[in-house]
Amino acid sequence: MTKSNSLGQRLDVDPMVKGLADILAEQFTLAKGVEEARRQLRALVLPTPDDLAELRIENHLVGVEDLVDVPVRIYWPPAGQRTGSPIVVFYHGGGFATGDLETYDTLARMQAVHAEAIVVSVDYRLAPEHPYPAAIDDAWSALRWVGKHAANLGGDPRRIAVAGDSAGGNISAVMTHLARDNGGPQLAFQLLWYPATTIDFTLPAVRENADAPILTADMMTTFMRWYHPACVDEVDPSALPVTVAPANAVDLSGLLPAYIAIADHDPLRDDGSHYAELLRAAGVPTQLDHSPTLVHGYLNFVSAVPAAAEAFDRGMAALRAGLRGGRHHCLEDHDGR
Repeated sequence: MTKSNSLGQRLDVDPMVKGLADILAEQFTLAKGVEEARRQLRALVLPTPDDLAELRIENHLVGVEDLVDVPVRIYWPPAGQRTGSPIVVFYHGGGFATGDLETYDTLARMQAVHAEAIVVSVDYRLAPEHPYPAAIDDAWSALRWVGKHAANLGGDPRRIAVAGDSAGGNISAVMTHLARDNGGPQLAFQLLWYPATTIDFTLPAVRENADAPILTADMMTTFMRWYHPACVDEVDPSALPVTVAPANAVDLSGLLPAYIAIADHDPLRDDGSHYAELLRAAGVPTQLDHSPTLVHGYLNFVSAVPAAAEAFDRGMAALRAGLRGGRHHCLEDHDGR
């Protein structure tokens, strides 16, 4: 699903993104192991902008049944919001091995403000110390807790969305299957930013973007070896369980209306577009947003790159509409032209 200009030429990476990505590549690597990668990622966190600083924020340990110690950080939208706000359960990216509440604090704040929603950011356990299915178990326990306590948080239990980027997009998609197949929690919308849905390293996007900025094919392999070695050793990725590769579900009907954002210069581009096709074929209202000049992880550049900010704004508009009963089937795809 590569995008091109009127001459049939593939559009280049946004020059501002390219410059930032080159700097990031010098400061973040997996070559020295997961602990060093986590340290490097934390060092890249920018100060919280002043307009996002004044929010009510609380840290809690939550969960249900035997798993009740999942750390979450809860963000309430700015003062003046009414009781009964929508809720976004957010799962951060980082290849299932990096990222945490601190590295994603600004993005969580941005969602609370721009989606006008309570955001519950989930600090699920990370690989390789805690390989699959630890992240899924934590994510599911936290989501069920939110479903049970939505009203106590000041939220509306009928308006809960899941959202996540990259690995968090994978987890968010998995949550929709679990909620449907287990009779709840009742969910309203899913927002998937450049999600991993197939774990299929033979897709064209993986070959085209093997050495792309931010995320390379080698990094994908490393992350998945940490998270679930069978993902990269499996001869047939379509045999992986839905809780690893949600695109493998036999039945996708009855899932939540979806907004899926992809970037052309991203090895996970085809994961998102393929999943959108599968959802639509199953009758699930789905909007696909394709940014032809952006790369994986572009949410990290929202404050500096206009194209990334515009893509973020489109996602937030879809999320607001989805949480307020918007007519998702009337939304058109965005192809960046």
